[in-house]
Amino acid sequence: MTLAEQIELACLIEATARKAGNVHPAASFDDLDYADFVDAARAVAEPLAQTREIGLGRAILSAMKATRAAKVWSNANLGIVLLLAPLAAVPEGFSLVDGVRDVLASTTVEDAELVYEAIRFAKPGGIGKAESQDVNTAPTVTLRDAMALAAGRDRIAEQYANDFTLVLNTAHHWLHEDWTWLGLCPLTIFSRTGMRDEVPVAPWEAAVKKLHLRIMADAPDSLIVRKCGVETGEQVRRRAAELVDLDWPQSLASWSRFDDFDLWLRSDGHRLNPGTSADLVAAVLFSALRDGAIHFPTRDHILSHAEQLLFTPRK
Repeated sequence: MTLAEQIELACLIEATARKAGNVHPAASFDDLDYADFVDAARAVAEPLAQTREIGLGRAILSAMKATRAAKVWSNANLGIVLLLAPLAAVPEGFSLVDGVRDVLASTTVEDAELVYEAIRFAKPGGIGKAESQDVNTAPTVTLRDAMALAAGRDRIAEQYANDFTLVLNTAHHWLHEDWTWLGLCPLTIFSRTGMRDEVPVAPWEAAVKKLHLRIMADAPDSLIVRKCGVETGEQVRRRAAELVDLDWPQSLASWSRFDDFDLWLRSDGHRLNPGTSADLVAAVLFSALRDGAIHFPTRDHILSHAEQLLFTPRK
């Protein structure tokens, strides 16, 4: 599998799993649907696969422009692109743990300029203003240093500051354990919300949904905090932690609680969309795929599962 294929597959698996509060084949937002994520995954795969050759900042900007060229008008994937680009830049033959440290240490002021341009181009919601190195001004520090300034308020920036500790530790521990356990124990309990009860939750899908809950339970989702405040972000984190403590999906009680949580996150115009946590899921999936930690379903399998959930591919 090529690097571009790995990138696209990781994005597709993340988008297809019916995660709490996120867009998936059976749930959309007013300005964003699953087809947007399919198109975006295809669009960014090649630009990000060229990161080693063209540089980190240029690859990120190229990926965002490719997303727009694919007629994905909403900001579907800025966070994913920011996370995958440094990982994709690690040379073949080097582990991500060793390689991403060197990639981040070698970022430049030009990388920061290009990433700032990419962020302005994507127009993410709730970004606000920073006291230092604001994205609407010209940066004077390297990309890693700029991200370090934002690390306390943004989980994606935090990964740049700490050598992708959360992503890489999760890829090699949490996800591997959940993927193996759920793969050996086919699920017999299915979600009962709306039309989703017509299609069983596949073991790979359950593993991704559980990963999403774990990341949400670990710390408040940055996107939710930016849009709704620290208190609401902490409330979402606690509810995700309760589901982890209930051992979703192994206990029957956890399934109804999951559906309640999902519906609550979709209330109030989807303002509680845990988008940053979903971006981190995509990065974990790519890391596990790139380093060969887990056997993944194929692209055709993923899209076939999506079609069972009433998704019709765009022509």
